[in-house]
Amino acid sequence: MSSVNATDGLGQHATVRVVLISAAAALGGFLFGFDTAVINGAVDAIRAHFGLNAGEIGFTVSCALLGSALGAWYAGMLANRFGRVRTMQVAAVLLVAAAAGSGLAMAVWDLILWRLVGGIGVGVASVIAPTYIAEVAPARIRGRLGSMQQLAIVLGIFAALLSDAWLAGAAGGAAEVLWLGLPAWRWMFLAAVTPALIYGLLVLGVPESPRHLVAKGRMADARVVLQKVLAMHSTAALDKKLGDIEASLRSEHKPRLRDLCSKGTGLLPVVWIGIALSVFQQFVGINVIFYYSATLWHSVGFSEADSFTITVVTSIVNVLVTLVAIALVDKIGRKPLLVVGSAGMAITLGVMAWCFSQAVGSGAELSLPGAVGMVALVAANAYVVFFGVSWGPVVWVLLGEMFPNRIRATALAVAASAQWLANFAITSTFPALAEVGLTFAYGLYAAFAVLSLVFVLRAVRETKGVELEDMQA
Repeated sequence: MSSVNATDGLGQHATVRVVLISAAAALGGFLFGFDTAVINGAVDAIRAHFGLNAGEIGFTVSCALLGSALGAWYAGMLANRFGRVRTMQVAAVLLVAAAAGSGLAMAVWDLILWRLVGGIGVGVASVIAPTYIAEVAPARIRGRLGSMQQLAIVLGIFAALLSDAWLAGAAGGAAEVLWLGLPAWRWMFLAAVTPALIYGLLVLGVPESPRHLVAKGRMADARVVLQKVLAMHSTAALDKKLGDIEASLRSEHKPRLRDLCSKGTGLLPVVWIGIALSVFQQFVGINVIFYYSATLWHSVGFSEADSFTITVVTSIVNVLVTLVAIALVDKIGRKPLLVVGSAGMAITLGVMAWCFSQAVGSGAELSLPGAVGMVALVAANAYVVFFGVSWGPVVWVLLGEMFPNRIRATALAVAASAQWLANFAITSTFPALAEVGLTFAYGLYAAFAVLSLVFVLRAVRETKGVELEDMQA
């Protein structure tokens, strides 16, 4: 396999093969984005169909995130025992079943159950994809390949929102019957079956992580993977790389939760930093945009069709700025991007809070007067720009690479579980916060953006160009 980039100092090449297998693993991120965002277009129809109040619809939307926290928690243990590839295959099976079950749910408890199952699959994929990519990628381009996870997530969000808009448009509304006697909102869930099947087929063809193979004592297999994936044909370079991996993994016992503990602070400092990164990524409120935006814009005076269009445009912006982040993350580093993102989000969220304070009317008659509606739209998309170029992709890059080899899978599982619980907290409370007032809700998210800026400046270490074997706790 020919190299697409020059070799680094360890004889590692960025081959076409490593890019392709990273892309296959990152498809789990596509399903992550698709499965979590697809409910956006169905919220109002589900609420009317099952007669749900604000708290009930909030839980129905967010319950998948509890499953994701559970899946993320056990993903590290599964990955350490059965391998990264086999664990990705399990996630694919769960996602296929959940897509079909959600689309055919007959009662709200039925829908909640299947969304929990899908959430488990998403949680597993959210942990394994960045772990796997970080473990097969050369350090020099690890940030760009790790960012493929976030690119896949935002592409999944875009695909979900676009399919929601198309299905609702074809039926004349999300609650209207489309095909086979089923309303459009059910087809929104059923559409996820196809990418889940594709993901399952693709991960059948990717090799196991060399670091997992070394941990299992399969040195010959690890050598073959390094030769094929990174085009490392020098015996000396292979021996050195395998020795470095073995030394970083050497331990008297298998990875377990106690490995993350520290006498002074309960957990190792690097684990606390990973948890805080995960929590701040959600507490700035980004998923309110992607789970509730159609309902949000509809509630302040836009038509259902215009609300879907606005949501799709926002997801396109998210995809484009993620591409920018991929181009920058290995050039200017992780920390500078986070700093810029936090500052930008604090400002734009503050503007959104002000805009919603200008709303007039109430209930179905609520609207943003004059140019305020356009300012809110611009601010919302600027907020997505700042998130998409920073906290969206960079947090996943950092979580995939910042932990020492010995605790990586387990620590990432803990951090990802914290992320899903934070996501659940934000998503489940938004309908109730919106009833209190959108100004309060977005003001709260702006405050968390300010806190995230302080946290990054004080606690986050730069990892650009650092080999995984050199990461410290």
